[in-house]
Parts: sequence; C-alpha cells; structure tokens
Amino acid sequence: MTSSCAATSGADRRVPLYAKRETIYQKEVMGWFQRLRAAALFLLASVFLIGPWLWWGERQAIWFDVPARRFHLFGLTFWPQDFIYLSWLLIIAAFSLFFFTTIAGRLWCGYACPQTVWTKLYMWIEWLTEGDRNQRMRLDRTAWSTGKVGRKLAKHALWLAVAGVVGTTFVGYFLPIRTLLPRIGALDLGGAEWIFLAVACLALYADAGWMREQVCTYVCPYARFQGAMFDTATLTIFYDRARGEPRGHRSRTTDPAAAKLGSCIDCNLCVQVCPTGIDIRNGTQSECIGCAACIDVCDRVMDDMGYARGLVRYATEESLAGLPVRVLRPRVVAYGAMLVVMATLFVWALAGRVPFAVDVLRDRARLYRLTSEGAIENVYTLKIMNKDQRPHAYRVAVEPAAFALAMPDTIEVPAGGIVDVPVRVRIAAEPPPPASAPVRFAIWQADAPERVLHEPSRFLAPRAPGAPS
Repeated sequence: MTSSCAATSGADRRVPLYAKRETIYQKEVMGWFQRLRAAALFLLASVFLIGPWLWWGERQAIWFDVPARRFHLFGLTFWPQDFIYLSWLLIIAAFSLFFFTTIAGRLWCGYACPQTVWTKLYMWIEWLTEGDRNQRMRLDRTAWSTGKVGRKLAKHALWLAVAGVVGTTFVGYFLPIRTLLPRIGALDLGGAEWIFLAVACLALYADAGWMREQVCTYVCPYARFQGAMFDTATLTIFYDRARGEPRGHRSRTTDPAAAKLGSCIDCNLCVQVCPTGIDIRNGTQSECIGCAACIDVCDRVMDDMGYARGLVRYATEESLAGLPVRVLRPRVVAYGAMLVVMATLFVWALAGRVPFAVDVLRDRARLYRLTSEGAIENVYTLKIMNKDQRPHAYRVAVEPAAFALAMPDTIEVPAGGIVDVPVRVRIAAEPPPPASAPVRFAIWQADAPERVLHEPSRFLAPRAPGAPS
C-alpha cells in the first residue's frame, strides 16, 4: 500500500507506508546546538544515575516501594490514596508539553527525551569504536576479519555495559540500590527481580542500540499529534528555500548570482547528520526531532563558503515570509494560563496536604447494643494511616455533642504505619434517638491540631414505638 505526496520540485513521489528499515549512518557534527545537547545529556544522565544514591533520614530519598504501595520522594511519602497528585502532575506535564511545543516545536524531543539522551550516548560509543560515518559504512561493507570482529565486539560490549549500569540504576529506584548491588553480586535476587533487571537492561540495549529512529518515527505518539499544536508562528527548524534555491554544486570562488544559484551547495550533509535520516530541505516532517544537527553542519558549510549563516535555522513560517514574529498568541496564552493555574493549585494542594488518612468502619456484626447504664452503643473501627516519616499521636472526637466517645485518649501510630482502633459511641436511650442518625468523627494530630480530618458515618438505634416504618 502506498500514499502519494508532493515532492519539493512539485512532482509526485510514492512513499511506502511499510518499508524495511535502512541503516542510518549518522555523521558526527559539532556546533553550538550540539554542545548544548551534550550538556543537557550530561546533566540529565547525571541526575538519573545519582538519584537512587541520595539518602533522606534512614531511607533512600527517591524510592518507589511498589510492594508496600508507598512512593517516597525526599521528605514526602505518597500512598495509593494520593493518586490524585500523580494525576495532577501528569496534567501539568501535558500542558507544559503543549505550551512549549506551540512556542518552539519539539524542544523536548531534541534536548530532554530519554530516548534522545541514551541514543546519543550510544552513538558516541559507536563513533568511538567504529569511526565516523564513512568509516562505519566501509566497515560494514568489508568482509569479516579480526579487526572488524574486534570493533563490533567492543561496541556491543560497551553498549551492554551502559545498559547494565542504566538498567540497574532504574531498578534501584524500586529496590533500594544500596542493598540491590550486593544482592546482585551474591546472585541473591528472586525470579521476578531477575526478570525485572534483565528487561530494564535489554530494553535500553535494544532501544538505543538497534531501534533508535524507529521509536521516534513509529512508536512515539508525540510525532503523530505534534502537528495539531504547530501553527505558522511556531519556532522550528526550517530550510530557507527562497535563499537556498536553486541548489547546486560549485567551487568557493564561484559567484552564486552569476551562476544563478542559491546558497545551498547540495552537499547533502544536512541529511548525513540527521539521526532520523530525513532531508530538512523537503520541509517540516513528523520524523524531525528538532535536534538542530542540520543547523550546525549547514552553518559550518556556509562559513567555509563565505556565505551568511542561517540557510537552515530556527524560524517560523511567518518570519520566512517577512512577517513580524508573534510570541503571544491565543493558544499560547491559553496553554500558559492553564499551566500556571494547574501548577499553582498543585503547589497549594501539596502544601495543605494532611499527612494522615482515616477510614471509619461500622461493626456490621451487631448494629447496636443497649448498655446497663441505659444507653445505646455502636462500635466502629478507625483505621488511622500515618503518611509521615515520623511517628505521631492522634486524638479523636465525635460530633454532635449528644454523642459520647469511649476510646484511648491518644493513639500512637508509627511512621508509615496503619493502626486499627476500636471505638464505642454512645447516646442516651431517652429521649429515643432516630433509628439512623449522622455522626462525624474529628481526628487531628496531637502535635499539630490544625491538621484535622472529618469522617462521616451513621449511628443506628432501635426504632421508637409508633415511629413510621
């Protein structure tokens, strides 16, 4: 099955919807944007690798303790009941993506995406062991020899070593890394843990080593819906067709005007340095990850030719047409406003988060009982969960004032613990209370009375004689 699209020359070309992957031999290029990407790679990789080694009190600072259903993030502990905060963070991340994409295209893909970070590291290893583009192409065309086997083995050994470090670090966010490494050395992991570790390591090896641009082109959904966020004022990478065409080879001494040529010398280097193998001169394409490698190499060529830089550059459709640059646009303002509102509400909710939770369970085995003192009594179980990382004492009261509460004065709950507390609530049998009356438990932290939760329940009593059924 094929689909047609217009080529840059105006003629139709046939593009297969399903095609065998062709190896992309990316040429190494250095420039301002590539140095910026390298700095971002180093920073993000360092944060990831250092993260599980940070310590907070008596535990790992960042620890996703799935078996205990607790997520520890420095001084905060999140439980399943706090899932709303994760949802909130995902919404904020989505609006951030919309906001920055509308302004400056695929900044995330080019400079911060984990796929970009680790693939770039794997490409550096490939350049180190097999050489630059032409050397790798010659190496793959030659017959197998001791030298070729050695280079290939060195590359894959380093790839696997990086995958082992990164995969183990990833698992270290879920299994405390300071005990994980000795257990790996002693071969003391369980079956599920070995599988988790193997999948984490091999996933990176397959992704960054083999799949690479296939993930960006076919797997990542962002490439599919990014176009909905672009407009004519979105800053992205463009080839200046008005200046570059007609393209053609020439010597440095050739006068482009006399030869009726544009600034593009058709060297094809912009294609050779592209990690997804596209030609930026064909216009904006979904495969472009905005890495700006084509900008750096084209600027270098323009310098060599004595031409002005910027044949390939960050620009907008409007600026290429000679129109003024517009940053504040309705969709930018809308996304920015929503991002600020959601972030502000999230910080406010997190700051006011009560670090404990309470569930009130009625004793369903016996609806009520009559005491010898002539009172009606209901039994409840309070499940008090301390979400903090320090033990706390809690106190309980019941409302309205007609009800009395029989229970310990304070309830001690250890850090991250759950305590079940049976309590009895009583009310005088005379005058007869309603058969079902609302009650409300107030639970507060003894050392911080402003941290209080109210949990409603029902109080059941015998139906008074003559009361309607």
